[in-house]
Amino acid sequence: MVLELWETLKEAITAYTGLSPATFFTVLSIGLAVYYVVSGLFGGSDRHHVPRQREEQMEPLPPPVQLGEVTEEELKQYDGTDSKKPLLMAIKGQIYDVSQSRMFYGPGGPYALFAGKDASRALAKMSFEEGDLTGDVSGLGPFELDALQDWEYKFMSKYVKVGTIKKTVPVTDGTSTSEPAAETTERDAAKPAEDAPSAAAPVETTAVGESKEE
Repeated sequence: MVLELWETLKEAITAYTGLSPATFFTVLSIGLAVYYVVSGLFGGSDRHHVPRQREEQMEPLPPPVQLGEVTEEELKQYDGTDSKKPLLMAIKGQIYDVSQSRMFYGPGGPYALFAGKDASRALAKMSFEEGDLTGDVSGLGPFELDALQDWEYKFMSKYVKVGTIKKTVPVTDGTSTSEPAAETTERDAAKPAEDAPSAAAPVETTAVGESKEE
């Protein structure tokens, strides 16, 4: 059976190519060898280049650096514009390192405008308005607060907390509280002076009555 197939194949090669079976297989082997060499010269660089790019993209991230308390102005320098600095973002006053999600929060990402800010209000409302890029959550509804809570749980489970936003306390003027006290003291001091003539009046009346009896 095998010999019959081989004889049929030799006849077909001779009929269709005009070459002997030995010549046909020699030419076929040379053609495959040439193809392999050419593809290795021109396609090899691409095959080696792709893994190299993947290695660069998969380089391990540096460990998160703890910042402690920072102001909102100081947080802005970690918005991803400087690739040497970590990519940070805050939610409800807590700062997280989101460098591992640079494709989302880094420059050009869909959430890039949240980086370097406390975007609590924007996350709760799913808003991209400039006015909502703040940590002020006053006036939000229950559904928005629930959404914000979900975001916070996600950040707590996925990212490392590296600091908190320093809250600014308004300075009150102490002079305003001391002025009423001073005015009260002046009024108390003036009252005895005003009451003095009324206390002296009965004495004068008594003296006049005694002189009349005499």
